[in-house]
Amino acid sequence: MAYLRQKQAAALMNHIINDNKNNYKIIIDSVNGDDHTPDCGPNHQKTEQPIRFSSSSPGPFQPLRGPPSPWSLGAPRPARTYTRLRRRARRLGLVLALITAVYLADRQMYASGLARSVRTFATGLLVALDYKINFRPEPLPLVGQPGGIPALHRRSAERLSDLLRHNGGLYLKIGQAVAMQSALLPPEFQRMFARMFDDAPSVPWAEVERVIRQDFGGRSPEEVFGVRFTLPASVVAGDQGGKRGGLMERTARASASVAQVHWARLPDGREVAVKIQKPDIKKQISWDLWAFKVVTWVYSRWFDLPLYSLVPFITERLELETDFLNEAQNSETMRQLVASEPWLRGRVYVPPVYPELSSARVLTTEWIEGVRLWDRDAITGPWLGPRGAGSPGVTGGGTPLEAPTHQQQSFVRNNNNNNNDRDKDKDKHDAPLKPDRTTAWRGPAGKGGLGLSERDVMATMVDLFAAQIFRWGVVHCDPHPGNLFVRRLPSGRAELVLIDHGLYVRLSPQFRRQYADFWTGLLTFDNAAITRVTAEWGIRAPDLFASATLMRPYEGGSQETRKGLLQAGDKTTTTTTTTTTTTTTTTAAERHYELQKRMKQGIREILADEDKWPKELLFIGRNMRIVQGNNQYMGSPVNRVKIMGYWASASLSADPGPVDAAAAGSGGSTTGGLVVTLRHTLAARWRHLVFRAVLWGTDVAFYFFRLRQWLGLGLGMEDEIENSMRSMARDMGVELQHDLFEG
Repeated sequence: MAYLRQKQAAALMNHIINDNKNNYKIIIDSVNGDDHTPDCGPNHQKTEQPIRFSSSSPGPFQPLRGPPSPWSLGAPRPARTYTRLRRRARRLGLVLALITAVYLADRQMYASGLARSVRTFATGLLVALDYKINFRPEPLPLVGQPGGIPALHRRSAERLSDLLRHNGGLYLKIGQAVAMQSALLPPEFQRMFARMFDDAPSVPWAEVERVIRQDFGGRSPEEVFGVRFTLPASVVAGDQGGKRGGLMERTARASASVAQVHWARLPDGREVAVKIQKPDIKKQISWDLWAFKVVTWVYSRWFDLPLYSLVPFITERLELETDFLNEAQNSETMRQLVASEPWLRGRVYVPPVYPELSSARVLTTEWIEGVRLWDRDAITGPWLGPRGAGSPGVTGGGTPLEAPTHQQQSFVRNNNNNNNDRDKDKDKHDAPLKPDRTTAWRGPAGKGGLGLSERDVMATMVDLFAAQIFRWGVVHCDPHPGNLFVRRLPSGRAELVLIDHGLYVRLSPQFRRQYADFWTGLLTFDNAAITRVTAEWGIRAPDLFASATLMRPYEGGSQETRKGLLQAGDKTTTTTTTTTTTTTTTTAAERHYELQKRMKQGIREILADEDKWPKELLFIGRNMRIVQGNNQYMGSPVNRVKIMGYWASASLSADPGPVDAAAAGSGGSTTGGLVVTLRHTLAARWRHLVFRAVLWGTDVAFYFFRLRQWLGLGLGMEDEIENSMRSMARDMGVELQHDLFEG
């Protein structure tokens, strides 16, 4: 019985194995295209069975079968191989595609901000490596390049100048910020920064219109300002009584690195200046400031100079300068301060801002008909206008556009005769619409002027900026001649117009008193006061800083810094030991190298304590240098140092500062405190009177220089001051350029 069961089990296993073999063969043959349909006769037609891809089988469940045999998989195929050249070509293609994508995204989204930053890093690295390798007494010879430290400075200045001008925009503003302290830089850099004029090509009108639409909720310039861009047909035909309406010029009257200005006349007759920010500035500002921070940080670490602590303050000022709402607020603040000062009221004018027509990137102010500050011929030429009249628009509030000039009418008529309609429409829209009012006071030959005195103009200017620094603590830090206009009042006096209020600094009351105390100490040779104030500011070289502030050699104090620099420039060096004394003669290159090292140390001593050093001094210094340069250009008609000193002393007299608690008396006596406070105030007034008496002595020197200049026997006072400063600086290894004082 057992034998029978074993035989049945073996037969069953053979059946299962044979069945599995047949199934495997059917599957493999079906893949190869063989048909295993049973043959039912000669007339039987074979039908193709569709291949099912379903996860479930329609047949009954079958147990798991093993993996296919190797012979059923067919012959192996060789793997695909690529040549080395083909692999490199693929990688290069991927890299180029990635670079192209990044470039297009950067250009469209960030106005090439990333590309500008890369260009900045490359130039900065090249300049840094050049200094690291070649800043030595005997630099390594370069192929095609002259050797020496002056040549090194020249190469670096040219590279930085090309970078700033190529990038444009905010980079020009950064260059101007660096130029504020360019007095301590080599002469090659001084000349380069003196050319950092804030001018740039204007952008097309389409981009200007896009900015206006974005800032005014999609409204067009015509809707925002109520203007058109062509003269009415009645005016073109010569009808002087035609209906006036709003007009606006599409061509910019002025263009700078950040914005451009267009003239417009509102429907109510007011003439306005529309300042519009260039569209790329908003996209580029974050990239540009980031690159500036990175480069300054690297240079501070690499060359061991305390510069990076100044960066946050500078970048904050630059960001505020691109916010026209901040500029509008500064302008209104200055208007109120001028109106509150009796000494300046009627001598200084700040154009009003129209807030309903302004935004973060569009600023609308009154249009000013004036003469640039440096146009001496137009300022001092004889007045040919009506008797008892002043400059056009001098009463404020805008001047209506009475009628088009003859040039405007003929310009538009000629355009109407143009056969090209497209060119005709373009020229008509770009036609100058603002009337020329200069012939009314300059005469047909253009030889007239405002009939003003240079002394009147410069006295007003120095008074204005001295009041900003010492009295108000609100300082306009960009007073270059392009931001100052001169007009004639009906009384025949000069009126100074101040525009462009984007770059301001606010001074704390404590800093104003310190700076005023420092200035009075400079003029009275109060070395104790100078040392005290500079110590509070963390400055270790008071004599060097005093000369930089006065912009003339300061002869008081210990002169330790100056003596050290002069010693570095000696041609001979004496070394004394216990047994011998050795005298060594140095070469010119070695002396130049040593002076440059000493000047680097001088910068460290001025910026010794980065936490205490007032960052406002950066911008105040440039303000005062530009004022000095303007006075010098006008022939030094006023005693600038005396006026600045008077305002400094007057501010201390009006606000002597808090009384020391110990001096106010003990025991909390109210009467004693009042007596001490009164004594403190009277002492401040007495010091002011004594200081004014000292200032009278400076008038003796001033009028001596004026008389000598009038007789043709010498230069003016500002010229003599500059020559003395230049001589002292040359002794200390610094070459001051004339353009440095021109702002």
